Amino acid sequence: MSSTRNRRPQTSSTPNQTPLLQRRLKTKPALIVIAILLLGNFLWFIAWLIPNKGQEIGSDEQVATVDGDVITRQDWMIAMEERYGKETLQNLVNESVMEKAADKYKIKVSNQEIDLELALMRSAQDKFDTALQNLSADQLKQKIRSELILDKVLTKDVVIKEDSIKKYYEENKALYNTDTSYRTNFIEVDSKKAAEEALSELKNGSDFSVLAREISIDSASASLGGDIGFLTEEQGNIDPALLKAVKTLSANEISKVFKLDNGHYGIVQVQEVIEGQSFTYDDVKEHIERELALEQLQQSITPEAFWSEFKATWYYGEEKK
Repeated sequence: MSSTRNRRPQTSSTPNQTPLLQRRLKTKPALIVIAILLLGNFLWFIAWLIPNKGQEIGSDEQVATVDGDVITRQDWMIAMEERYGKETLQNLVNESVMEKAADKYKIKVSNQEIDLELALMRSAQDKFDTALQNLSADQLKQKIRSELILDKVLTKDVVIKEDSIKKYYEENKALYNTDTSYRTNFIEVDSKKAAEEALSELKNGSDFSVLAREISIDSASASLGGDIGFLTEEQGNIDPALLKAVKTLSANEISKVFKLDNGHYGIVQVQEVIEGQSFTYDDVKEHIERELALEQLQQSITPEAFWSEFKATWYYGEEKK
């Protein structure tokens, strides 16, 4: 395609013979356009001088009241930043730093590796850590990805003999045969009547996590919206009645009321069901090799150790080492 952007219009040496009236008629529309543009610029300038009331109203927007005292959106945002802002920003920086490290050191992390780590993590813990319980599925996978990148960077030059890997697998086969697990929410109350009332509310559309925070007397899980992590069928430290109820449910189902060993009553909701798996030596060879290599490191290293390498800075201004 030929371009006409830089072509000059052809000119003629013939004197302009256009009558004066025609020239004025051609000039008039151009003057109107110029006038409109000038008016638009003037109006924009006036609008710029007037304070943006919409932004002021937004910052003072009422989000809650307590006995007549107003809590504004700005109060809310400031409180969230003070309580969670530093940790959240640190996680974001760490994730970004690890992605830079993956590019620099040519580290690859597959979805299959992430799924393997997640499956092993679920089977190895009676509960998820509190920090992990608060993460969505996508956030959890991103966290595992970042940790895998870090581990691979740290162990890229460590050599582990295959005999050691095979020996470890044979001695720890049970670790790589995972039971079916159930991501579970739990409400515990002190009477059957209270449990039945709670179940009625749930059937009428109440949110399980909100209700758990309001009424569950199991304070540890109540603060997490009833989340007690992943339970497995063979778990020994869980009330048998709770496990029995869980095993009858599919994802997103809520149990009937059941009695606990301590005389209280419970209701559970299964968020997710992860079927049991058996991993072969080939499935977990790289995982074991990495774990054995990490054991040889003299100290624990976190993503913050790479901040200076990738020129990471942040709002809080503290030097990370």
